[in-house]
Amino acid sequence: LSSAMDLPSTKPYLLRALWEWCCDHGFTPFIVVQVDERTRVPREHVRDGQIVLNIGPEATGHLKIGNELIGFQARFGGVARDLSIPVGQVLAIYARENGAGMSFELESPDDPEPDALAKPAAGRPGLRRLK
Repeated sequence: LSSAMDLPSTKPYLLRALWEWCCDHGFTPFIVVQVDERTRVPREHVRDGQIVLNIGPEATGHLKIGNELIGFQARFGGVARDLSIPVGQVLAIYARENGAGMSFELESPDDPEPDALAKPAAGRPGLRRLK
């Protein structure tokens, strides 16, 4: 039998499922990202080492939520930018309209398959559990 440490992360699957849930119900999916050197986002919008991004269909082009990376195009100040976010850097995904979503622990880059399901992150008072 495999131990939990041998299992691939569930995080990218949960991100895709919650993105789909948001879109299916007319909500706007947002992600909270802990920015590091591997994260390609507009640095001028990073606050306290984090960035919050709308990843809804109207706000993104060519969105791909892969098992390792989230990639898409988005406009900032009218200028199209290519963004690339390691899945391990996503701290939360939630619906802007009601705060329903899920938070995650930060994954270490040298620990490629950590326990992806986490206790709610501190400082995320707006997140609510999905029913």
